[in-house]
Amino acid sequence: MSQAGPILFVSNAERPAFVAALDEARLFPVVDTDWASAARAVEQVQPAAVLAAMKSGYEPYLALLARKIADQSPYLPFVALDAASALPHNALPFSSRGNPDRLSARLRAALRVRTLHATVLRRLPEVKVALPQSDPSRDATVLLIGRGAAYPALSVALGERVGVIGALSIEAAAKHLNTRDIDGVVLAEGFTARVTDAFLTVLAEDTRFRSLPVIVTAHQLVQTYDLPNLELIPGEPAKVAANALPLIRQHALEAQLSRTLRSIDAGGWLDPRSGLLTTEAFARDFSKAVEQTLARGGGLSVARFAFDPSNPRAQLDAARILSRLMRQMDFGTAQKDGSVIVVFAETDFRTAHMIARRLSAVMRHTSNGKHEMRSDPVVSVDSLSSSDTARSLLARLSADASRAAS
Repeated sequence: MSQAGPILFVSNAERPAFVAALDEARLFPVVDTDWASAARAVEQVQPAAVLAAMKSGYEPYLALLARKIADQSPYLPFVALDAASALPHNALPFSSRGNPDRLSARLRAALRVRTLHATVLRRLPEVKVALPQSDPSRDATVLLIGRGAAYPALSVALGERVGVIGALSIEAAAKHLNTRDIDGVVLAEGFTARVTDAFLTVLAEDTRFRSLPVIVTAHQLVQTYDLPNLELIPGEPAKVAANALPLIRQHALEAQLSRTLRSIDAGGWLDPRSGLLTTEAFARDFSKAVEQTLARGGGLSVARFAFDPSNPRAQLDAARILSRLMRQMDFGTAQKDGSVIVVFAETDFRTAHMIARRLSAVMRHTSNGKHEMRSDPVVSVDSLSSSDTARSLLARLSADASRAAS
């Protein structure tokens, strides 16, 4: 991976050995500056990443530096070394205790997000796609695993910032990891060191989860794991949540950029926020699918998942679940009324009903945010009959849904 620009190291003291080791790992050159000059140095040096030692004398300068870094484009990784207090939203925590060699892996993972952002910015003019403007952490989903006394407080502290899926066991957590788009895992107390070790080993061996932020709150980590974004953050739930958020936010940004790139590859017909088709693309593909099915025969079924309009997050989560779990021949879209519609190609009513029920069960296991809002969709399923048009089938589906909801 090419790295354009040096790494800026901000400190009022000497370079520690593990930062000097970055030169040997070829993540170089490293340029030094002190805290007072740091914000200006970001402009002058144009770094590819910023490392900052949170030792002494940084307090008056931290907010300004964090703002300066957040304003840069493409994404500029900002790693805070050994922070004792809560961090700004874009400062990735890094504890040098235990295994400081992880720093080069942490930087490489962050630089990949920077490269992805640069690629998206370069290709955006090709088609009509806009990068989502909202803070990526608002759409992030975190898996919280734990059974201890701190679990409810952690659930609230995280839920004020991101969507939370709770799991009381490692088995339940594994199921969520396979069916959901997760932007971070917080492993709280309630598990033995052996169970924690086994779980981290499994995550590290699966390439799908290797770049996931994994926050451990209750154990000293004796092993080293191939997880660049693994971080030990003990302390009060509010501090754990604040310092986990930057890593979660970076992963959510990476996911957002990947969806945007897929949308660009699809000529702008995919919605970069949900991963499903845009409403225009859906209308076009649905008309075509209805015409072809009526001409050739065979089955075509449609399912509508309707959510409480006061919980827009539930619709977004459902759309993401569907874009991940539906079969390749199926397609769907998120509607303006808060529902999500999915078309099951070559599928009869009974099979469509069974698939919709399964998808709905995955959605139901999600609770979001501080009010523990459940995502229980009202599901209606219908199939194409010989007298139908695309419009009549959708109208009937909506009518079924409003009858089911009343």
